[in-house]
Amino acid sequence: MPQLMEVLEFLDDSGSVMVARVPEAGECEIKWGAQLTVRESQEAVFFRDGQSMMVFEPGRHVLQTQNIPVLTKLVTWFGYGPTSPFRSEVYFVSTKLFRNLKWGTKEPIIFRDPELQMIRLRSFGTYSIRVVDSSLFVNRMVGTQGVFLDSDIQDYLRSIILTRLINLFADNIKSIFDLPKYYNSLGAAAKAACALDFQTCGLELVDFFVNAISPPEEVQRIIDEKTSMHVLDNLGAYMQFKAAKSIEEAAKNTSGAAGAGMGLGAGVGLGMMLPGMIQDAIQHREGNTSTPADPAVNDDPYAKLEKLKKLLDLGAISQDEYAAKKTALLAQL
Repeated sequence: MPQLMEVLEFLDDSGSVMVARVPEAGECEIKWGAQLTVRESQEAVFFRDGQSMMVFEPGRHVLQTQNIPVLTKLVTWFGYGPTSPFRSEVYFVSTKLFRNLKWGTKEPIIFRDPELQMIRLRSFGTYSIRVVDSSLFVNRMVGTQGVFLDSDIQDYLRSIILTRLINLFADNIKSIFDLPKYYNSLGAAAKAACALDFQTCGLELVDFFVNAISPPEEVQRIIDEKTSMHVLDNLGAYMQFKAAKSIEEAAKNTSGAAGAGMGLGAGVGLGMMLPGMIQDAIQHREGNTSTPADPAVNDDPYAKLEKLKKLLDLGAISQDEYAAKKTALLAQL
């Protein structure tokens, strides 16, 4: 016996389908009295004769079409053959949250930094959306497509986001040396800037996150060198710290006579240097000006190199640390 009535529903096992048309393909001849089941995370847009007639909320609904079972076929057979001229279909729209969608800069964004001048920045992050106007979304973004996935719209939304970010970078970021502190403010500003563009598509931009903003590798090396130079500016404090650590390690070394002898030698050598370091630190703290240090000596790269070599020989610093600081000091010559 042929089926007289229909039950229309759609279940998405993948979680990525935003819109699905029923019937998906073939004859769009929904019969009069068809039962439409819409679930809590869905809305259904009913089209009849090519026009969107109604948006159905969650629940069970009875559809009224011009395709009366059996009778319509008998009436239209002679003029239109087996295909009914009365077309109708339902678009199931998922209203759930589509989360963790990715965005990123395919091309770097030009940024003027006060210290490094013109540099290129790349950025990426995530965002979440949901459909708030099903009829608008179907008519504007989906059209007659049978199945519409979240990946089908990501390129379009990404272009909107990147267009807004170009201006936001210039307005919010002051220096790339303080980039991490701008992430939250940029995320909030980008969400507000893109909200209207998303609304015109029937979407809501629920959240927007900036995960990283990174300069090119050559700029990152410059930042590392700037950090190294900052360490060399405080070389005295750094040497005191390394000397104290070496003495502590030498005192703990009791793994044999040879090891004890080496630990003792390093401890004695550093012990001879430490009083002068401590005296310099005390004079600096108390503002003692009775024996002012010669600025030329303190800033002399040769003297710093000599101190670094002594620390290396005593085991106070590693070979890698010595090589890095030696390179920075040689650059001053």
